[in-house]
Amino acid sequence: MIELFQMGGILFMSILTIELGAVILFAVKSFLSKSKDVSNVKSAGLLAAVTGILGQLIGLFSAFEYIQQVGTIAPGMLAGGIQVSMITTMYGIVIYLIALLISLILKAIAKSES
Repeated sequence: MIELFQMGGILFMSILTIELGAVILFAVKSFLSKSKDVSNVKSAGLLAAVTGILGQLIGLFSAFEYIQQVGTIAPGMLAGGIQVSMITTMYGIVIYLIALLISLILKAIAKSES
């Protein structure tokens, strides 16, 4: 797991982890309040998904810039670079899925209480 964190890039993976913390914080805050407002949970999750995509695009841009400088590159090396660039996107989307699941649970709790 730590290896994936490092491969995905310390900067974006750290930002995404902070955004996961925000999703959890907003979920707890919403659970403890009477209103059960889930908009902050969903927004933090969506921000994580967009951050993950941005991380991938920046990684791909850097990889293509390197390929342009070198000239030719083995297909396996290109596939490996694309695979590494997708780590941040996957992490961001997993955080968004967690946020959506939490919002569904909170909505169900709010319905059962009313």
